[in-house]
Amino acid sequence: MKKLITATAALAMLAGTAMADNPVVLKAVGTWSSLTNYQKHEGPFFNERLAEASGGQIVGEIKSQSGLGLKGFEIMRLVKNGVFDFAFGLPGYVAAENAIFEGADLSSLTQDIDTQRKVAEAYFPTLEKAFAEIYNAKLLMLYPFPSQTLWCNAEINSIEDLNGKKIRVYATTLGDFVEGVGGTSVTVAFSEVIPALEKGVVDCGITGTMSAYTANWQQVATHAYTLRVGWGLAFGAMNMDKWNSMSADQQALFQEEIAALNDRMWAETATEDEIAISCITGGECSIGEPGAMKLVQPSESDLAVRDKIATEVVLARWAERCGAECAENWNNTVGPILGLTAKAE
Repeated sequence: MKKLITATAALAMLAGTAMADNPVVLKAVGTWSSLTNYQKHEGPFFNERLAEASGGQIVGEIKSQSGLGLKGFEIMRLVKNGVFDFAFGLPGYVAAENAIFEGADLSSLTQDIDTQRKVAEAYFPTLEKAFAEIYNAKLLMLYPFPSQTLWCNAEINSIEDLNGKKIRVYATTLGDFVEGVGGTSVTVAFSEVIPALEKGVVDCGITGTMSAYTANWQQVATHAYTLRVGWGLAFGAMNMDKWNSMSADQQALFQEEIAALNDRMWAETATEDEIAISCITGGECSIGEPGAMKLVQPSESDLAVRDKIATEVVLARWAERCGAECAENWNNTVGPILGLTAKAE
């Protein structure tokens, strides 16, 4: 019996060694290398944490979208084709394939991060199905960037001042908001926003609070208008064939680690708004040089106008794009959280 136990243990050790010698290698693409999500979470997770947690059975390799020179809309097409096994990205960039991808982060509907997480969790099964059907991918996580607000090289003191302004957007739903306030939406790549603001191609740009600070938008913009017009909700998804090639134990470990990563990212994002806004508007700043933008916070009347635009323009236009069945699903999942109803005419 003792010899049998010893032999079994030896075989188990050999099996473990063999798996470590032939690990599952996951080729991943992350978001932007200059931002916290990639630097502190996406990168270390694939470059270090996976191998450590799995004892070398799962090894990750990741490069950022910005480092690879990729556009947001390309990411999931490359995952579908097997160029990458896993991708972090924004649903807003893949919404051209189907408006259903916009449903968890419709512009200006959600003003606080706790509500945004409830929305993401409620809509997760809908996106999970869409990723599987459209991209042959398994959705594994939804996480936020800091809140998306408006940074303007123009005098902006209220929501009415956005009327007539040219505003940089990166998603259709943000364009709906801009047009709802009487502005003109302009699609500009993130890396090109600073010269666009300098040359007057746009008067304002929409991006996350920390994104604006780390990209030095404070060097060219004068007014920080902190009406939340989105959350830059992001996803983590894996090629379904790659997922199915992993053992049940490997899948379970990966999902456990992804869930922990997801929690860390939500927790950190909840703190970044306050830090970034303070830094960009000349307040206390422990992460770099403070800017000097004028802080303009939305008034109660601004929020009332925002509510009207959110329901009559943003939600209505999205429902029309997505269709009656899609709108009904949203009403049954996200609608009760926000107290809103989408109607496709």
